[in-house]
Amino acid sequence: MKKHDDGFGDRLERAAAARKLLLNRFAAKPAGDDPAVLARAAERQVVKEAREARAAAKQVERAAVEAARAAEAAAAEAAAGEDRVREGERLAEQKAQRDARYAARKARKS
Repeated sequence: MKKHDDGFGDRLERAAAARKLLLNRFAAKPAGDDPAVLARAAERQVVKEAREARAAAKQVERAAVEAARAAEAAAAEAAAGEDRVREGERLAEQKAQRDARYAARKARKS
């Protein structure tokens, strides 16, 4: 159990010891030219390059999918345009037939 009757000096000593441990932990940090640090940096660089390569591949794939969708949409639009042209031709032919019937009827009456 913890003692609650510690004095102010004891608390100061524990705080100083804690600060010293914290400083020692940072002082024990390896230097930037340490082989282990350089190896970890190289591993991080390899991971970063692999991530960038995957991102670029995804971007290319997305662009290919988007191009395929655009081509499908253009083909559908062209087919729809052809359908509209055929429909217009059909309507023009029907109108010509109506006009011919009308003209024949007029000719019979006169």
